[in-house]
Amino acid sequence: YERHLLPALMDFACGLPRVSAQRRLVVPQAAGRVLEIGIGTGLNLGFYDPARIESLVGIDPAQALHPRAARRSVRAGIAVDLVAAGAEQLPLASGTFDSVVCTYTLCSVADPAAALAEMRRVLRPGGQLLFAEHGLAPQPQVARWQQRLEPGWRRLAGGCHLTRDVSWLLRDAGLNAQVEQGYIGGPRLLTYHYWGQARKS
Repeated sequence: YERHLLPALMDFACGLPRVSAQRRLVVPQAAGRVLEIGIGTGLNLGFYDPARIESLVGIDPAQALHPRAARRSVRAGIAVDLVAAGAEQLPLASGTFDSVVCTYTLCSVADPAAALAEMRRVLRPGGQLLFAEHGLAPQPQVARWQQRLEPGWRRLAGGCHLTRDVSWLLRDAGLNAQVEQGYIGGPRLLTYHYWGQARKS
């Protein structure tokens, strides 16, 4: 399931039109030296503006997904250096990236605080983190159902959490974030979204 079926299911779910629309809000803003966290199968690659990209590094620990990302990079006309590594310990020098892109990744990393600390570390002064994530809904009734559903959902969806408050995680990481948030349509337990940009505070 985890090696064959789950990657195909996640690729389908994360490529749905409403989710793609969220990617389109943030990814084209990336410029200069770009790092994408959790590149997966490369669903963001078609949204980058090649004229704005100096170089692109894609991080993902799941090497089985890299060939699909490589094929998408060819179709998008953007060269990408794929690196097998986790977000919590990036094998990259500090202060070297103009843009870090993180979409639909904070929900599934084991330690989101450590991952955001690493993203902050590798950003150059004045660089920006561009993000689109789903997470904890503000309505108590919806949030309670998210908490009830989360243990089973994590097992089914490759470790994906439903109850992470992305705004709080960004603030706690020392990032000054401009966050937009709201439901994007579909089941409320799954579709409360946070998106925007953040800089070192």
